[in-house]
Amino acid sequence: MSAPARRYEHAVARYFEAWNAEGPAARAKAVAAAWTEDGGYTDPLADVTGHEQIAAVIAAAHEQFPGFVFRLAGGVDGHHDTARFGWELVSEADGSAPVAGSDVITLDGQGRIRAVLGFLDRVPAGA
Repeated sequence: MSAPARRYEHAVARYFEAWNAEGPAARAKAVAAAWTEDGGYTDPLADVTGHEQIAAVIAAAHEQFPGFVFRLAGGVDGHHDTARFGWELVSEADGSAPVAGSDVITLDGQGRIRAVLGFLDRVPAGA
């Protein structure tokens, strides 16, 4: 794996660590490790900037889908300071994945996320 490919893989791994962190302290630490201080997150349901707001969006997802984890769906593709990947929200109880999407991230020179543009590809009715 080339150095740029490893950079994208590491950034995406930290991204999922943040989304799967349990509890406010672990979530805050994981978000700080993944995003720049002024980093942002935008999807059809949220448009936030900064660690506290990003952590709040993640906490809200955990409240709406307790017992679920985010996982990578497929590979990570990237060029320059941008990477894209698919993901699923998976039930730990039965393995179902009612929510899926794809994200595009922009990285800083240190490999931390400056921006996320998220797309929801599959969402259950009423969610």
